[in-house]
Amino acid sequence: MTNTYAVVLAAGQGTRMKSGLYKVLHPVCGKPMVEHVIDHIHGLGADRIVTVVGHGAEAVEETLGQKSEYVLQQEQLGTAHAVQQAEALIGSLEGTTLVVCGDTPLIRSETMEALIAHHNATGAKATILTAHADDPTGYGRIIRGEDGQVLRNVEQKDATEEEKKVTEINTGTYCFDNKALFETLKKVKNDNAQGEYYLPDVVGILQSEHARVSAFVTDDFSETLGVNDRVVLAEAESVMRRRIAEKHMRNGVTIINPDNTYISAAAEIGRDTLLQPGTMIEGHTVIGENCTIGPNSQIVNSEIGDGTSVHSSVVLASKIGADTTIGPFAHIRPESALGDKVRIGNFVEVKKSTIGDGSKASHLSYIGDAEVGSGVNFGCGTIVVNYDGKHKHVTTVEDDAFIGCNSNLIAPVKIGKGAYIAAGSTISENVPESSLAIARARQENKEDYVKKLKLK
Repeated sequence: MTNTYAVVLAAGQGTRMKSGLYKVLHPVCGKPMVEHVIDHIHGLGADRIVTVVGHGAEAVEETLGQKSEYVLQQEQLGTAHAVQQAEALIGSLEGTTLVVCGDTPLIRSETMEALIAHHNATGAKATILTAHADDPTGYGRIIRGEDGQVLRNVEQKDATEEEKKVTEINTGTYCFDNKALFETLKKVKNDNAQGEYYLPDVVGILQSEHARVSAFVTDDFSETLGVNDRVVLAEAESVMRRRIAEKHMRNGVTIINPDNTYISAAAEIGRDTLLQPGTMIEGHTVIGENCTIGPNSQIVNSEIGDGTSVHSSVVLASKIGADTTIGPFAHIRPESALGDKVRIGNFVEVKKSTIGDGSKASHLSYIGDAEVGSGVNFGCGTIVVNYDGKHKHVTTVEDDAFIGCNSNLIAPVKIGKGAYIAAGSTISENVPESSLAIARARQENKEDYVKKLKLK
């Protein structure tokens, strides 16, 4: 296979997005759209990738890191001018160059690979990726001869009424013979209303010089969507979300309602896991096998063990063990680690805490900055009092301790192994192993007090 290069056009400001965020950094299913494009190109095994940046250059480079080389288009003078900025890096090399826009996140590696293969097989100097559109309005049309060869690419404004009826459109993705590309870019003129240099003109120049120009048709028009505003961004999100859901379903995940389930592009989910409606799986989340997630659960950048259930709850940047149950209406905050067979019930909040195997907090409790052993039981209404107004402090609860209902553990404090805390206690001192701690006022009944009160 010939050497393959890629030029990603990511210099446009994207004013129609009406956003302070640089256009190609808007996320689609949790990943910036330009990163989708770069990752798909990496799937080809391209020898070099050059991203043309302009507005927001530093932010793009920070996002993509070492995934690409970069060149700067200081003035926005059109797509041909943008590609020309890559000449110093790859202009003298032999091979095939793919040119793709950074705002087309839905284009697949397989489609790029098929485009390149078609280009190389036909011996063309330029190959256009095309698609058939139900409504081709606004797109350049691909005009073919009776033999199927590409005669020309006609822009909408220049097309005749007959040519406007053609549904095969130019998607804006191309393959070029690399040296022919950079030699021809020097011949592109800017004698148009915008005074810009347009990449499709390279194709026209090559044809005028009798070089072979080809076209490869993708059968999925949605892959060609260029995101220019929030409406198309939502459309791309919808297509990507469905694509991701189908991948997981074919790998053995049950999704009750794919249209009402959000899964990030980076998520991993084991087989026989059930995703119920309203589920949102975001970031680099890994979910094991035989889990039940939802309905209406959010899991972000977390790890969920096999056989675990997360019901109508939120899990953020945490690690959850196997056969654990969470919810409904629980909140696992960042940097928490729950072991196997843990039970976190309704209206329980866990913050930056470790909880050992088999421990339970079944309802109405707060556990923050705590180190909890295995087999611990937190009664209803237990509060770990971790904040003194200036600093957070650690509470340690050792194995098999039993914390009675409506107890306060005032950190820093240690509850020894097997210790019991009587219901309603406020614990401010360490409790030794196997001890019973009672910290509450002794009950006193004042007989007939209410009758006397009413007589006053």
